[in-house]
Amino acid sequence: MFVPFNPNPKLRQTGDCVIRAIGKLTGKDWNETYIKIAETGYRLKAMPSENFVWESYLKASGYKKRLLPDTCPDCYTVATFAADNPQGAFLLATGSHVVAVIDGNYYDTWDSGDEVPLYYFVKEG
Repeated sequence: MFVPFNPNPKLRQTGDCVIRAIGKLTGKDWNETYIKIAETGYRLKAMPSENFVWESYLKASGYKKRLLPDTCPDCYTVATFAADNPQGAFLLATGSHVVAVIDGNYYDTWDSGDEVPLYYFVKEG
C-alpha cells in the first residue's frame, strides 16, 4: 500500500528520491543520509545521485543487490512487489527512481506503485 512520505526538510518533492528512500530504509533522517551518501560520492569522485555511488553506500552498509525478472507486458510493479513482501525492508530501483518498501508498504512523495523496478536491495541475515 502507498504511504505518503516526504522527510525532506524543505518538503521538496523531486530530485532527492535516493536520499528519501535510503533514509527510510536505514532509519536515518534526511540530513544524515544526504551527508553519508555525499561522503561516498566524494570518495568515489562522483555525484551522490549516480547509481554506483548510492549502491556502493548500500553495499558497504550490508545490503545485497537482487535482480527482478523482466516479464513485460505483465511487468512486476512497485505495488505488486510491496504486496508480495508483507515483511522486510527493501529499496526498489527503476530506471529513474528509487522507493523504499517496508513491510508491504511503499513510501514515496507520489504514488509510484505503477513503476517497474529493475532490481532491489535487501539486508540479509
